[in-house]
Amino acid sequence: MAKISAVLTVYNEEKSIERCLKSLQFADEIIVVDNESEDKTAEIAKKYTSKVFTQKNNPLEIDIQKNFGFEKALNEWILSIDADEEVSKELTAEIKKILGAKPSSISQINGFWIPRKNFIFGKWIENAGWYPDYQLRLFRKQKGKYTKKHVHESLSLEGETAKLKEHIIHHNYSSIQQFLDKTFTYAQNEAEELLSKGYEFSYFDAIKFPLSEFLSRFFARKGYKDGFHGLMLSLFMAFYHFVIFAFIWEKRDFPQYNSKEFLSETENEFKKAGKEIIFWISKEKLENIKNPLKRNLQKISKKIRGL
Repeated sequence: MAKISAVLTVYNEEKSIERCLKSLQFADEIIVVDNESEDKTAEIAKKYTSKVFTQKNNPLEIDIQKNFGFEKALNEWILSIDADEEVSKELTAEIKKILGAKPSSISQINGFWIPRKNFIFGKWIENAGWYPDYQLRLFRKQKGKYTKKHVHESLSLEGETAKLKEHIIHHNYSSIQQFLDKTFTYAQNEAEELLSKGYEFSYFDAIKFPLSEFLSRFFARKGYKDGFHGLMLSLFMAFYHFVIFAFIWEKRDFPQYNSKEFLSETENEFKKAGKEIIFWISKEKLENIKNPLKRNLQKISKKIRGL
């Protein structure tokens, strides 16, 4: 079997890292890059591996920290994973089977996309764009590296890829506060990235894109099937997009706009959104789906018809 190195970049993950490390015992090597954690993260990591390295903490340099960990890896294959994730037993078996096969069977493949189950607020979210959430995490060391991004790092890989069937388990947001904290961090970085690309603020976008995000998450990507979790996450993601434009507005020194024009545009956008909601409710025939939100959706539909 081809040998594999598991690589983690961590910061203050004492509550999660042990679960992750226990799931990585099949790996030939575990490398932990600790970003100056202030809790017991490093201490816990050293129980499972002697290869714990310290790097300066900078949330905007995750790509550099991950690549540092990859450089320390001794094996041909790398599994990149986060401390709040774990490798399922089924995925462990699948990886062993694939890397244990004849080298010629995967000679053209340099990386594997792995589906990820996101558990948010205690529930596996199967819709609203949260699943299957494929992640490019298993790859040949010499063929992949992370590239610079303002918000989320991205793996750049040379050559062909394939998809695995089994899952990484992601113990994602466990509280509203955690979600909101990351919302403000990510949104501010996203705003800076848009401005660096020459984006000019438009209040119209601050209305249009959050509404579009909600409709896409909750209806087009069937967030309603996840019940109240789906509704809240769709609203939170819409709020996230709104906050991006709020930060851009702030960066532009809070420009003012004509109130009549603003009201007119807002009214038009909400009318469009109302029509879309009616369309989706009718199309998906939610009245035939056993869902705790069914009655509320029907009430919303009736109210919107009065617009």
